[in-house]
Amino acid sequence: MKVQGWLFILCGIFFAAVDVVYWFWSREPVGTTAMAISVGFAFMIGYYLMYTARRIGEQPEDNKQGEISDGAGELGFFSPHSWWPLFVCLAVSLTAVGLVIGWWLFIIGVFAVIMSMIGFVFEYYRGNFSH
Repeated sequence: MKVQGWLFILCGIFFAAVDVVYWFWSREPVGTTAMAISVGFAFMIGYYLMYTARRIGEQPEDNKQGEISDGAGELGFFSPHSWWPLFVCLAVSLTAVGLVIGWWLFIIGVFAVIMSMIGFVFEYYRGNFSH
């Protein structure tokens, strides 16, 4: 994780340099602000990865003499199929459309988001796929 953290920190430094050059060259505030946000995001992700690497210790990808087989093994449980992300996206879309059309549709969308998130989180706790 340290390698990924340093990669994002170096990207943040590069974005900062490009942002300064862009500001002096164009004097355009919107693009400069967007680049500044990119700098912040890159540093934020880099800091998170470095902090997490310090907490969980040495990982196989941090070893310079490591082999591919060092990272073998179980990485976790990943759902092979799930319809819930589709329903969450549809509910969020309904909520966004509700902001445009009216508060009544927004409230229905918020309710739909809450219900679809509950279904997504508890998908493997009931029914045929419970474990």
